[in-house]
Amino acid sequence: MSVAPTNLKRTVLFETHASAKAKLVDFGGWEMPVNYGSQIEEHLATRSSCGLFDVSHMAAVDVIGSDAKAFLQKVVANDVNKLKNNGQALYGCLLNEAGHVIDDLIVYRLDPNYRIVINAGTAASDLIWLNQQAAAFKNLELIPRRADLPNQKNPQGMIAVQGPKALEIIARAIPELSNACKELGVFHAACINTALGEIMIARTGYTGEDGAELLIPAGNTSAAWDLLVSAGAKPAGLGARDTLRLEAGMNLYGQDMNDQVNPLDAGLGWTIDRTTDRNFIGRKAMESEGQRSVFLGLILQDKGVLRAHQVVKTAHGDGEITSGTFSPSLEKSIALARMPMGTKIGDQVKVVIRDKELNAVVVKAPFVRHGKALV
Repeated sequence: MSVAPTNLKRTVLFETHASAKAKLVDFGGWEMPVNYGSQIEEHLATRSSCGLFDVSHMAAVDVIGSDAKAFLQKVVANDVNKLKNNGQALYGCLLNEAGHVIDDLIVYRLDPNYRIVINAGTAASDLIWLNQQAAAFKNLELIPRRADLPNQKNPQGMIAVQGPKALEIIARAIPELSNACKELGVFHAACINTALGEIMIARTGYTGEDGAELLIPAGNTSAAWDLLVSAGAKPAGLGARDTLRLEAGMNLYGQDMNDQVNPLDAGLGWTIDRTTDRNFIGRKAMESEGQRSVFLGLILQDKGVLRAHQVVKTAHGDGEITSGTFSPSLEKSIALARMPMGTKIGDQVKVVIRDKELNAVVVKAPFVRHGKALV
């Protein structure tokens, strides 16, 4: 099915989504499926079986050369030395000189090089900034794997397959990946030759469920999607992806953090290397600024829906919701919020919704993990 072009960017799976009659929306300049008919059904299918997400708008960038590790140790706030084995993955942040978050990313060690995966909306600006930092390193090359980015080579599509049956379905759909589905540890990846070309299977995700993300040669991504659907995966849109990630207590760049926010205030202190004397970009400013907020979860006890930017009134002052939604798994309204220091789990607070102060309780995220309620 062909659709009239727009000014929005499209992934290699656009025609697949259009043929399936997905509801397509502008998502940060990309024409993406928000759902295929029912966001709730897609959310619950991922929690109980397997959801399939097009995440090809995100960008993989290969970091190649003998200076690759030294470069990453300069620009990533987590310690890449933690990647002891080939295929191991690490979550971390890029910080600017002010110590605020430029982006969050995953770094994969793929001997002798590395691969990073960065967010869709920040990919172009990230690449400009990364290339500026790379100028100080002689033996280093950055190769984007997304077709619209400058100097890209061998573009790839990206599919997230998530849910308790995800690995079983991947193995059935693409038999060459079956051993990896059995043997690959959590937060580990492998590159495997298949009939669809070399696929990187990474046992990572954004939903709080088991599963994997597949990086596939762009020309074969649609064929891989069709095989996964035939094997039992349910196509799911970005609407379900957002409610799943919020239930899993995972930050979303642009909402829960941005280049004005210290990672310590965004609940990401655990990703910051403070055990070595490594001088990564932004460290001095971040440590000088220090932590000024606590980042915790909320559950609304009255009727209503929590949304970003609503004010949270606590005994220690006002805070702000950064992400909020109705949780299909819990059938309650939940949120992530930055609140004043001193706010603690179990505190009763008020959230201002349409000029009314409604009752909420402070909880520790995640809200749901592996299909089970944690709050």
